[in-house]
Amino acid sequence: MMPRQLAVWGDPIAHSKSPRLHAAAYGVLGLDWDYSRRQVDEVGFVEALAGLDRSWIGLSLTMPLKEQAHRAAEVRDRYADLTGAVNTLLLSDRIHGFNTDVGGIVDALAEHGLDGLGRVRIVGAGATASSALVAAAESGADTVEVRARRPERAKGLVELGERLGVAVTAASFDGAFDGVDLTIATLPSGTALEESVAAGLGDAGGALFDVAYAPWPSALASRWSDGRPTISGQGMLLHQAVRQIRVFLHGDQTVALPSEADVIRAMRAVL
Repeated sequence: MMPRQLAVWGDPIAHSKSPRLHAAAYGVLGLDWDYSRRQVDEVGFVEALAGLDRSWIGLSLTMPLKEQAHRAAEVRDRYADLTGAVNTLLLSDRIHGFNTDVGGIVDALAEHGLDGLGRVRIVGAGATASSALVAAAESGADTVEVRARRPERAKGLVELGERLGVAVTAASFDGAFDGVDLTIATLPSGTALEESVAAGLGDAGGALFDVAYAPWPSALASRWSDGRPTISGQGMLLHQAVRQIRVFLHGDQTVALPSEADVIRAMRAVL
């Protein structure tokens, strides 16, 4: 029987927890699938993808490959179309692209009772900010403020907000911060903001959902106001992986896995 292969690709990739998460899930599901990791950069992506044979079920993509994966996909789900980013490829008769980061954020927020939101602040305007904006809209936000060192980079987020029916504004880190229900920080791990900026965000930021999770607490979480929840990106990592496995098994990230609660417990145990 032909082996069934999957992998996570990115650059760097040695730190990825995806192989442990997927192996734990496949064990519960009784799937004899091999999930590995491979360092692939932007230059080598197209050649690496073309070199896969019929034993391959799909791929997880991390930075910096999400835009390349979006271009490679022949069919895309709604979240991929909205964000311009694909983190999951299903390799069947056609290449299907999915963005499970959006649902991963939504599921992680709901797990902490953070839905039905009104006003949300997104810190950062990079690639992950688009997924954060769609997730905020899915979680009930009607107003989103983007704060970034270069607010001009948020033009695409303002336009995306119009498509979503969400009022999006963009500003720099200068000036006062109005109160919000939730802050979603999308900055790379290890990013340290100026003390005055971190203090302002923490004092008026509501709950904090930080996509970073190593090290934890992040620099921003360490500065958050006492009594306000701070949630690491491990929840997003877990739930986006659950949705990836749904894609690999069902071709649909909304169709639950068999014994999904048991699967999630096994995955959480290896985080």
